[in-house]
Amino acid sequence: MDILDLGQVILTAIASLAVLFLLTKLVGNRQISQMTMFDYISGITIGSIAAEMATELESPLRPLTATVVYGLLTYLISLWTEKSLAARRIFTGKPVLLFDKGVIYRDHLKTARLDLSEFLTLCRIAGYFDLEQIETAVLEHNGIVSFLPKAQYRPAEPNDFQLSPQQDVLQMPVILDGHVMLQNLQSVGKDKAWLTKQLREQGYHDASEVLLALCDNSGADARLYPLHPKKPASEVE
Repeated sequence: MDILDLGQVILTAIASLAVLFLLTKLVGNRQISQMTMFDYISGITIGSIAAEMATELESPLRPLTATVVYGLLTYLISLWTEKSLAARRIFTGKPVLLFDKGVIYRDHLKTARLDLSEFLTLCRIAGYFDLEQIETAVLEHNGIVSFLPKAQYRPAEPNDFQLSPQQDVLQMPVILDGHVMLQNLQSVGKDKAWLTKQLREQGYHDASEVLLALCDNSGADARLYPLHPKKPASEVE
């Protein structure tokens, strides 16, 4: 491979990465656990074509065009599934009832491509080692099994004891990697003077010494984490 070919490979690789980034922003970010089967297949296909584009020296526009077409089709199908229930069932799928009121639906397990051992494994992972603790188990369209425990086995809640705990409030990072986040500081009703006072009271000279600072609008002091903490006395094995 000569210098010109090497330069073209570098440029097409950068271009393919840029196209993948733009298509990801267009289609939307999802975690692997949130992806449907259609999302998974589309992602693999688009990634494979983009990789081919990076090494295609004679006609890189062909795989580029295919990548864009796949990305646009995925985006259009996602819009279609948002508006059409029938399309959503085709491309996204629908929940499958696996277990309900002491009954294991074997036909539904076959539909979900799950055997009994896999189902019991999923129950144990969720913390249920006895099926008598489960009221209903549903396989969601993203492959996750949701469990509804029986009332006597679910975690206790404050309402069970007629308690009214105070609502927690969202903490915002006001210092991130030594940089003051002014917008977050204003959103919790604080200013730089308050933050400077917090730094002085907790032994810091300025924000550059702080890795992370969290606070909320409850009036409590900011929680500060140093940028250079002391070396721990022991190490986790």
